[in-house]
Amino acid sequence: MTSLAEALGYGPDAKLLIVTCDDLGISYASNSAVYDALRTGVATSGGLVVPGPWAREAAASYRGEDVGAHLTLNAEYDLYRWAPVTRAPSLLDGDGGFPRTLVDLWEHADIDEVHKECRAQIERAIYWGFDVSHLSAHLGALELRPEFFDVALELAIDFQLPLRLAGPDQQYQTGFPFRQLAAEAGVISPDRLVRSTRGQSGRAGLDQLLSDMPPGVTELVLRPATDTAELRAVMPDWPARVQDHDIATASQQLRALVTRAGVSLTGYRSLRDLQRGSSVTPPSAARP
Repeated sequence: MTSLAEALGYGPDAKLLIVTCDDLGISYASNSAVYDALRTGVATSGGLVVPGPWAREAAASYRGEDVGAHLTLNAEYDLYRWAPVTRAPSLLDGDGGFPRTLVDLWEHADIDEVHKECRAQIERAIYWGFDVSHLSAHLGALELRPEFFDVALELAIDFQLPLRLAGPDQQYQTGFPFRQLAAEAGVISPDRLVRSTRGQSGRAGLDQLLSDMPPGVTELVLRPATDTAELRAVMPDWPARVQDHDIATASQQLRALVTRAGVSLTGYRSLRDLQRGSSVTPPSAARP
């Protein structure tokens, strides 16, 4: 069976890396860092939080970069809140924002309201002028429960967009074959997902990731932000976000690491073009 790398025009042993910077739109610190990583660093894709307080500013600053819709149904911070664009009652917690936890979301959300909200987020991103390249889910909310995954898959099919999914190992923990279901529906996903190098020593962690990368398409997800007083005040994880910004923008060093590891950088648009141009079931991008 043809691998995803081969379908993209590379050899069977090629190592491809998508570097995605998520959380565009949740703060000005995130906006400036994500665009910095996309324009001057090694980031190849971004993820827009449409309900985020700074999403409209992100849209005003957009210059055609590879940006997907980071479908959002949670607002995880105690002091910093955002809410559904559809004002769906089942997607609100007691103080008027999205639920803080996945458990709260999964226990109370109405699936019809989830579908309407996620569709509205994609449509708003398109209305704002974004050339949406892919779909992903904030905190993984849509891929870990079958009924929520069905929403994400239907939207990926309707909008003909690739869908970020966790790797094959995660399927056994969730108990249903979401990667196989996506593949059968003609939806492409990277072969494997690495959510960050956090907990490791920054660039050294990335160097290790690149050295250990197997053939295929790997996606590395970062959540960069610039170091500001506001960021420190509202996001307890601000040091990791600042570290992600440092990692994504050390372009000369990182490009040297990428070259030394024999890795090629790519983005989600190449996967989207493949998915939209293919009339057959996609290759092993989503094979379990």
